[in-house]
Parts: sequence; structure tokens; C-alpha cells
Amino acid sequence: MHRKKVSFSKLVFTGLGLGIAYGLILHFAYGADSPVLQESMPWFNLIGTGYVKLLQMIVMPLVFISILGAFTKVTIGKNFGKMAGLILGTLIGTTAIAAIIGISATLIFGLDATEIVQGEAETARGASMEERSLDVVDKALPDQLIDLLPGNPFLDFTGARPTSTIGVVIFAAFLGFAYLTLTRKDEKNAAVVKKGIDAVYSLIMGVVKIVLRLTPYGILAIIARTVATSDFAAIYSLGKFVLASYAAILVMFGIHLLIITLSGLNPITYVKKAAEVLLFAFSSRSSAGALPLNIDTQTRRLGVPDGIANFAGSFGLSIGQNGCAGIYPAMLAVMIAPSVGQNPLEPTFLITLIAIVAISSFGVAGVGGGATFAAILVLSALNLPIVLAGLLISVEPLIDMGRTALNVSGSMTAGLTTARVTGELDTDMYNAPLGDQTVEA
Repeated sequence: MHRKKVSFSKLVFTGLGLGIAYGLILHFAYGADSPVLQESMPWFNLIGTGYVKLLQMIVMPLVFISILGAFTKVTIGKNFGKMAGLILGTLIGTTAIAAIIGISATLIFGLDATEIVQGEAETARGASMEERSLDVVDKALPDQLIDLLPGNPFLDFTGARPTSTIGVVIFAAFLGFAYLTLTRKDEKNAAVVKKGIDAVYSLIMGVVKIVLRLTPYGILAIIARTVATSDFAAIYSLGKFVLASYAAILVMFGIHLLIITLSGLNPITYVKKAAEVLLFAFSSRSSAGALPLNIDTQTRRLGVPDGIANFAGSFGLSIGQNGCAGIYPAMLAVMIAPSVGQNPLEPTFLITLIAIVAISSFGVAGVGGGATFAAILVLSALNLPIVLAGLLISVEPLIDMGRTALNVSGSMTAGLTTARVTGELDTDMYNAPLGDQTVEA
């Protein structure tokens, strides 16, 4: 298919479909807990988990060079404060809205954590989350904000901290401001620095393209493993939560389209041109892995300038993830509140929850574990039992697909609307036929 120049989205969709079919065959032929599947899964992991590892390999270098490279673009010097403020405001504001939608979905569907049966896997997951929470339970908000700062940026490049992604973003931004100062004082050296940054950016993007070519195989292995080993009975028992989650995700995606419409743009055009990267995010469950496609889609299809696209895409990995940091922890908090005698309809509780969700969305990881970290922060801040959050482990992969796609849509919406408000959007490119545009992969 690749040799026949089949589009990237069709390759990903094919891998997704084959993975589901293969997983179902294995599941019904052997059973989720059969020794055959248990012995086979390491080989699936070799491809699926190996692919995710490669995505993780490129995340930090890509975030770093994308932010730093944004400062070398011609448009970055114009209304920088306004641009950054609009992007951050959109990301955080939509996360607060996502929290409201998550709360509403939980109340409408009548979800209650005390009604969920707790098995061995759920107990182990809850205990693991409770252990992770020990690092954040006793920290005041100022201390949590201090943790965002990169005391050792080289440590953050290893992803050693939950907030490593935003630490790398902050470090790259400092270097970017230093570059802007250099351009005013020493144009000769600034030109050398820019040339070096552009060269490294091209090199990193070359690595990204190599990894992305493995996407259909990685998706096939990940989906096949997930389907083959899924406990369908558990998923059925938690079907109401899955339904409520996707209802909230779809409503929030509708909010994204409404924001785009209010910006004076055709939302249908956005859906058509963003479909490829959203499908990739849905299949891979990696906001960070979708970053190169995210930026390319914004710049090559939606008409967003390079600087804005790089900032929106990169900041969207660690700030204001609508699905993982907005909907998910808000739903958990409302579900768990009755277990400790807290009325989830109390206005003070709801206002506090929305504020905490918005603030704690800073520093959420872009590859795996982001939703868990956000949940720990929110539940800890509200003094709710974290152990009950482990009850949803059996449906976590299924819901995480939709959450990740929503995260990516949120960052693209922030870039698109910011470019529109600042008057830097290429509307001719946005409205151009999709067939005339390409996204590199």
C-alpha cells in the first residue's frame, strides 16, 4: 500500500481494522486469559510497545526543537505576548469547559464509583495510584507550580519527572528568548544559531518520519493485543461509564467546532483536514506521537503560521489536555465524592473541582500516564480516595483512544483560533481543496 502511494490515513485505518479483526479472532479462539495468549503477548509487545518506545524516544527532542524553532520563525516576534496568551488561554479555558462537560455527563448517566465491582486488577491499580500520590498529596499549589520549573533540564530530557514535558518547554522558551535578544545585539551570531537550529529541526523531523512509517504495524499490534486480552464482561459491566465518557468527548469536540465557527471558519473544513491526525491520535493513544502530524496539518492544510503551530502543538502536550486532564479527572471526582459523604452537586465543590482541574492541567504528560497523573492531582487536592480510581482499569485503553484524539483537537483548535484572531491565518490555504494539500509522514 505504501509503494502504491496510499494515503497515510488509509494506512493507519487499515492497521486499526486488521488489528481489531485479528484481536477478535484470537480472543474467541483462545480466551483472554489462555496460556497461548499469555505466551504470545510478548511478541505483540515487541512491535506494539516497541513502537510506543520509539514515539517516546522522539518526544522530548521534538518538543524542545519545535519550541526553540518557533522563535526562529519570522512571525514569532510579532505580538508574541498576545499569541502566547491566546494559546494558553484557549488550552486552559477549554479544559475548564471539558471539566464542566465531564461533570454533567457523570450526573446525567448517574455514575457512582461505589457501584463498581472491585477485582484483583482494580485493587492493584488503585494501590499503585495511591502510592504515586504520595509525592503530590502534601504539596501546596505554590510547590506544585515550582515543580514545573526545570531545575535540571537534562534530567527532564530523560522524562524522569511527571512534569518533565513542560520543563523542557520552559527551558526551550528561555533559549528562544535569548535568541531573540541575540538577534538585536549580534545579528551575525544569531544567523549562525538560527542555521544550527533549523538543521537540527530537519534532522529530528527526519527521525520522526522514519518512526511514523512504522505506525500501521504498531497500531495493528497494539489494537490486536488490546482486543485479544480485553475482559469483555468487565467492559460490559462498565458500559455506562464508557458511554458517558464518549458522550462527553463528542460534546467537547462539538465545542471545538463551535469555537472554530465563532472564529469565522467552516468547521466541516476543519474536520476533513484534521481527520488524519485525529485518527492517528485515536489509534496510537499518544498526543506526543501525533505532534509532527499535528504541526504539519496546521501549517500545510489549515494555514496556521509555523511559530503559532509549533507553540500550540508543543504546549498542548503538557497544558490543557481536554480529554486526559479535563473530562477524565472531573468524572472520577464526581463519581468518587459520594463514597466519602461529599455531595457532588454542592456549588462550592463543583467550583473548586473545575478550578483545580484547570490549574492541574499544567504538566500532564503527552505519552501514556497523563490521565492517571491528572487524576491523582485532582483527587489529592480534593481529599478524595485515589484508590477508587483504579476501578476503571479494564476500560482504560478503550476510553484513552477518544481522550487522546480530543487532546490533539484541543491543541489544533488553540493554534487555529489564535492565528485567526491575530490576523495571521492563511484563509486561502484553509479553504483550499483537501486534494491539493499533503501532510508529510
